[in-house]
Amino acid sequence: MFSTRQQRILSLALPIVGGMVSQNVLNVVDTAMVGTLGTAALAAVGFASMANFMSQAFITGLGVGVQAMVARRKGEGDEANTATPLNGGLLLALLIGIPLTGVMLYLAPLIFPYLHSDPVVVQLGVEYWHVRLLGMVAVGMNFAFRGFWNGVNLSRLYLRTLLVMHACNIFLNWVLIFGHLGLPAMGSTGAGIGTTIATWIGTLYYFALARSYAGDSGFLRNRPDRPLIRTMLRLSLPSCLQTLFFAAGYVALYWIIGHVGTDATGAANVLINVTMVAILPGLGLGLAAASLVGQALGKGDPEDARRWGWDVVKIGAVLMGLLGVPMLLIPDPILGIFLHEPEALALARLPLRLVGATIAVDAVGMILLNALMGAGDTRRVMLASVGLQWLLFLPAAYVLGPVLHLGLTEIWLANIAHRVLLALTMTLLWQRGRWQQIKL
Repeated sequence: MFSTRQQRILSLALPIVGGMVSQNVLNVVDTAMVGTLGTAALAAVGFASMANFMSQAFITGLGVGVQAMVARRKGEGDEANTATPLNGGLLLALLIGIPLTGVMLYLAPLIFPYLHSDPVVVQLGVEYWHVRLLGMVAVGMNFAFRGFWNGVNLSRLYLRTLLVMHACNIFLNWVLIFGHLGLPAMGSTGAGIGTTIATWIGTLYYFALARSYAGDSGFLRNRPDRPLIRTMLRLSLPSCLQTLFFAAGYVALYWIIGHVGTDATGAANVLINVTMVAILPGLGLGLAAASLVGQALGKGDPEDARRWGWDVVKIGAVLMGLLGVPMLLIPDPILGIFLHEPEALALARLPLRLVGATIAVDAVGMILLNALMGAGDTRRVMLASVGLQWLLFLPAAYVLGPVLHLGLTEIWLANIAHRVLLALTMTLLWQRGRWQQIKL
């Protein structure tokens, strides 16, 4: 049914997608647990999680550098040194994560009042954010490990670790939020503690797996030299900046839509969350493409690398196109799960149909973006992604919304145009082939 190349793509991508799905399940369970504490706790955790995601942007990008370099080493057949970039990523997670944690612990009480004006929400949010910040180093290490497992075609270990980590998180939340097993009920702060402990459990489990699966590849033995660290920073820093601006862009988008109206804000929140779930297969396929492209370049076969990119795009476009059909044809049953007010449902209907009609094009952009990063072309990807978002889409959304007083549909048309332009830009970068000359 599937060709050998298609089977290889799916064997890499499916565990990654499974891990991302498990993360979304965890988010739903977390929200349900915290939701029992009231709207103040729910708002505090929501805003603090967003702020925490942005503060971690400078460390999560390490996974991109690790994956690109590991895949290249594997393609070169240098099995004894495939874990050396991982060692470098772990070292950078410590060197960046520890001082960044200290800075953010100090800044959190100063930043949060700008996110929400309710003193109760601010107090709960700062407490939650503080305990989540204690897991920053672990987050950086986990992303480095993820890059390594994907780079050596062992994405199933990434999935296994996430399942362990998320099971621990749910159990710890049940204990610490509500005060079970003789412990005091800690509310939303308990949710943050549970997530941080589970993150560190995942890190320890990654270390145990690496000793078994990467011991012969130099794990914790091969010392990363200065040229390797410089290369990793050159690869990772653009990805860090891209993640930061991507997250900040969504904060800006919420602010812009907030000027349109409350119903529009609620509808946009649902549209964004539904879209984020729908694009998970595209993201998983993109990470698989990054490994396959890097390995082909390591073998000295840039044309094979180019073919891998297009092979993954073909699968992604078909799969995402099929996922878009229900959004296009029957949007109301999907939106009705989350939206119960007729006005908000009416606002979201046409934008969701537009998403369904164009999500296959979006998949092309996501996959080639990740394939380019796997080849080491992170700087051009960052400039294109951030430029299109901040210089075109967000100004257009502001003009359409607060300035011209148009509705959510017009803003979403601008968003879709932005995603289509991103796909076209990534396609152009891929076709030009400059990424084939990058040395790692």
